[in-house]
Amino acid sequence: MNGIGFRQMTRFRISFLLVLFLAAGFSATSFAGVFNPQTFTLKNGMQVVVVPNHRAPVVSHMIWYKVGSADEWPGKSGVAHFFEHLMFKGTKKFPGATFSQQVARNGGRENAFTSYDYTAYFQSIAVDRLPMVMEMEADRMRGLTLSDADIEPERLVVLEERRERTDNNPAALLSEHVNAALYLNHPYRRPIIGWPQEIKALSRDDLLKFYRHWYTPNNAVLIVAGDITAEKLRPLAEKYYGVIPRGPDIQRARPQEPHHVAPREVTLRDKRVRQPSWSRVFLAPSYSAGDSKHAYALQVLAEVLGGGATSPLYRSVVVDKKLAVAAGAGYDPDNLGPSEFRFYASPRSGITMETLAKAMEAEIKRIIENGVTTEAVERAKKRMQDTAIYARDSLRTGAYVIGGALTTGRTIEDVESWPERIAAVTHEQVQQAAKAVLKHHQSVTAFLLPLRKAKPKIKPKAKP
Repeated sequence: MNGIGFRQMTRFRISFLLVLFLAAGFSATSFAGVFNPQTFTLKNGMQVVVVPNHRAPVVSHMIWYKVGSADEWPGKSGVAHFFEHLMFKGTKKFPGATFSQQVARNGGRENAFTSYDYTAYFQSIAVDRLPMVMEMEADRMRGLTLSDADIEPERLVVLEERRERTDNNPAALLSEHVNAALYLNHPYRRPIIGWPQEIKALSRDDLLKFYRHWYTPNNAVLIVAGDITAEKLRPLAEKYYGVIPRGPDIQRARPQEPHHVAPREVTLRDKRVRQPSWSRVFLAPSYSAGDSKHAYALQVLAEVLGGGATSPLYRSVVVDKKLAVAAGAGYDPDNLGPSEFRFYASPRSGITMETLAKAMEAEIKRIIENGVTTEAVERAKKRMQDTAIYARDSLRTGAYVIGGALTTGRTIEDVESWPERIAAVTHEQVQQAAKAVLKHHQSVTAFLLPLRKAKPKIKPKAKP
């Protein structure tokens, strides 16, 4: 996938991928750390992390900014994602498309992505070309030049991206409305890509204000993974990033979510729907928000329920009762704010949505009242430890996981101790987490349905 293509996919959240990467990052037989990174901090406050991987003479160079769509000011939705696009428009030193052209000419690849809580830019390139990309990335941290000639064409690109990936996708449209219903006050209720009318209204001053406020070295994390050590990286980091003046200290003030007292329901009917679906999303704690003591147990519960064809939920609804073609559960704890625990299912042909909904509600009730078995919990924990023991071989896995953690209020120690924390989860903790989170009054139920066919009009018989 090329850089532009990836940048145009940034509306999706990668936090769930981070959980999967992290679960894949260690062997079941050894809990001696996951990625074993090295770290130091520059004088201007920029944290630097090195994830050594000497299997090939290449590196992945990443800059993570502690700002995402949830940090946008009211009425300015979409500015974080829009600005991500504009970061490729050039500086005085490297004008226009020089950055992208240089990376390509030197055999590298570049990408970027925006999430609710962070924005990241990265390049994969031969280790001897690392100084080149560091110089260019450091230059655009504060030296970006933006004209209306840069902004207006890219605004059209962003609006077209929204039309293609959201407005023309019924499932994505439903997801937007579910988020708006689930979060009463928290900015996660806004789409990462932004609302169309607000994207159209963003001015050059809005974009420059956002850039000058958030894009500073003390609000960024540099992560370099690959054939490099902290000893070799430090002088490069000091040369290119260390000379950038520190910005003002930034407090990420976020509105808090009030107590929920009523369940909500969202139904979307659309003629483009080919496969109906049912889902129920519960407001849940994350690693950093809410009753975080349940976060690890909820991960295990999600693995028990969403662990494929062997999960009890899948066996019951899909295999035994033959009501659905798919069913499962998921949970993402990596948010800086609250998170969600979700159930989903799609009915078999001939099965009504009412029948499927009742079956899924019965399964949720059973989980709350009876829990899952001790054996299922232990198997889930082992799968989480065994899923992909070769993750350390990946050039970018460690950088993704650590970057996602450090920009959402967690530490390297949290990442490295994840195996032990999952191993320590008990059956009783999983049951307590299910009862604490799976409460109907803090949920949204969503139906994605085809458009009803209009009944043919019957012409009255003519009078004789």
